[in-house]
Amino acid sequence: MKNNNQNRLEKIRHSLSHLLAMTVMEKFPQVKLGIGPVIENGFYYDFDFKKSAISEENLPEIEKQIKELIKKDLKFKKETISLTEAKKLFKDQPYKLELIEELHRAKKPITIYITSFPRQSASSPRESAFSDLCAGPHVKSTLRRAQGKLLRRGSGQADGINPEAFKLVKIAGAYWRGSEKNPMLTRIYGVAFGAKKELENYLSLQAEAEKRDHRVLGEKLEIFTFDEEVGAGLPLWLPKGAILRHLIEEFLFKELTEEGYQWLISPHIANLNLWKTSGHWGFYRENMYPPIKIDKEEYLLKPMNCPFHLKVYNSKIRSWRDLPLRFAELGTVYRYERSGVLHGLTRVRGFTQDDAHIFTTPEGLSKELLRLLNFATKILKTFGFKDYKIHLSTRPKKYIGTLKSWDKATKALEYALKESKLKYQIDPGEGVFYGPKIDIKIKDALGRALQCTTIQVDLNLPERFDIFYIDNKGKKQRPIMVHRAILGSLERFIGVLLEHYSGALPLWLMPVQVEVINVGAAQRKYAQLVFNELGDNEIRAELLDKNLTVSKRIREAEIQKIPYIIVVGEKEEKNETVSIRERGRRDIKEMSLGKFIEKIKNEIETKKIS
Repeated sequence: MKNNNQNRLEKIRHSLSHLLAMTVMEKFPQVKLGIGPVIENGFYYDFDFKKSAISEENLPEIEKQIKELIKKDLKFKKETISLTEAKKLFKDQPYKLELIEELHRAKKPITIYITSFPRQSASSPRESAFSDLCAGPHVKSTLRRAQGKLLRRGSGQADGINPEAFKLVKIAGAYWRGSEKNPMLTRIYGVAFGAKKELENYLSLQAEAEKRDHRVLGEKLEIFTFDEEVGAGLPLWLPKGAILRHLIEEFLFKELTEEGYQWLISPHIANLNLWKTSGHWGFYRENMYPPIKIDKEEYLLKPMNCPFHLKVYNSKIRSWRDLPLRFAELGTVYRYERSGVLHGLTRVRGFTQDDAHIFTTPEGLSKELLRLLNFATKILKTFGFKDYKIHLSTRPKKYIGTLKSWDKATKALEYALKESKLKYQIDPGEGVFYGPKIDIKIKDALGRALQCTTIQVDLNLPERFDIFYIDNKGKKQRPIMVHRAILGSLERFIGVLLEHYSGALPLWLMPVQVEVINVGAAQRKYAQLVFNELGDNEIRAELLDKNLTVSKRIREAEIQKIPYIIVVGEKEEKNETVSIRERGRRDIKEMSLGKFIEKIKNEIETKKIS
């Protein structure tokens, strides 16, 4: 439920989207208006400029004009109008007419907001009314007021708009209604807050986020790349990236095996009939790629691993003694994503999930969920994530199963959260149609909440695939199925890791852990000996013997964010020691190679977080 401050901010942001449209129409009279909703931290408005040109260079001027409008104490007035009036008012606005027809067909009221404002052009009338199709809400007026009086600067909260607390930030392309079949519009984004300091903090955070952008770090650190000929949303993992992925996969394999999971491998395609049985063809088709015809049969690239795991479950008769049964797979899936939403590793078209499905008796559900939740938080902490935002999503309006089964599943999830002493909030009606779920959003170094772990109780697929187990009385019973992903997709998680650590990953995850640099040609043999000794102790090292000065070689290793740089010169060779530069520290330590190896192996084994 939103508090008063959230409601106030939404009104401010929504009103600014209208002021943006007003200003743009003044500058570009022929523009066609799309929509201008509130979004997280701000707002946007979609425009069809036709042949007119607009760029981000225009934003400061538009922003200045909006600030001038705010100072005019403009009023927002809501009116309900008839279909005929609406069509007449928006006769030159095709996108608005489309929305008006939809409202009429749905028998919903057609409401507009009218704002009188001064024209910017000297040849135009002094005042004109701007009307926009909108359900609201908006601020009553643009000037800031408290208890009916104009608010002085710094005297507290207000219902109006602070002209110093918003900014237009970027321009992007967006298809009308999100469909590639529709025209491409120009979207102008803005951010807005109640106070100037909040805006400054946000912009500072965004600047830091840009420095940490995993797309930039991924290229600079030689983790991954993209190629147009390969295709959008399909990353190519470079050697260092392949090592990083392998380290995470190896860690998961070890941890999950110890936790009692059995490993599966499923094909990348399957007959269309499988996806019809699972319901994906009926409910998830828009996210799937078109069928492939093979020997008169139709096949699909898999968007999920779960149907295969159900088939493995059904490959033989299961007893109550076999449960809980835990199947895990690092399975690569393929989902259709529009080109406009693709974003580095965090939104791709092919990705590998740390996927698992657990089959349990109804009586064992609570215990299994508790174990799973404790295991998930343990894994996340190992990667350095200790702060979470947790949501429990309950039964939506459209659902399958009985109220009794939903109630039991939801209570089991609540029990696991409470027993784990994790704070959470309930999202009423936000569960999926087949069952309630827990979502864990990890907080990164910038305080951003990022979706990671999901635990879903499924009341649907066990019915569709008619799976059962034999209970202790020899009768068939339906098991409960739990879907779970801890890291989510490996691609997205690696993107999150790179941004969280700004590329300076913990030692145990770094593709190169130690850089060895010799001062001169005379020390090449000793540097090679050090390099070999590190390799013999399974420490990932690199010998940097380029035709560069020592300072340039050190700088190159620092850019690659390598945790330890070893420099060996005449003194180190004579003393059989190494001089060590630790990432993020300026001091240089000299120690025996054996002692250094002991130190670094301990850090790797304990998975120390810097």
